[in-house]
Amino acid sequence: MATDQLNVLNAENQAPAQKGIQVTERAIKRIRLAMGKEGVSPTEGGLRLGITGGGCSGLSYSIRFDSQPRERDRIYTFDDVRVFVDPKSFIYLNGMILDYEETLMRQGFNFINPNSTRSCGCGSSFSA
Repeated sequence: MATDQLNVLNAENQAPAQKGIQVTERAIKRIRLAMGKEGVSPTEGGLRLGITGGGCSGLSYSIRFDSQPRERDRIYTFDDVRVFVDPKSFIYLNGMILDYEETLMRQGFNFINPNSTRSCGCGSSFSA
């Protein structure tokens, strides 16, 4: 999917020229819905994006809710949604776009990552 077709949002606390992390409107809507279902407070908690070793291509994306940011996290704010990224993961995620895809074949978050040199068919693993 071409990124020019996506309605991509910059974080409120991110300068327009900064790469950082961007999120589409579709992803923000889905995050809000899931936070409500999980009982995650938007004022304290948020969505944690990260990288772990392993997977088909060497590195795997990690996505989960966290009750609060950690001391060294980068925090990106999109209206009432906060995204937390630890310093190690930021090296691989800087410049990425988080999208949400809902088709007949697939439903879930999609990482559009310019740092990925190779990915596998499952879409949750990559190499940089």
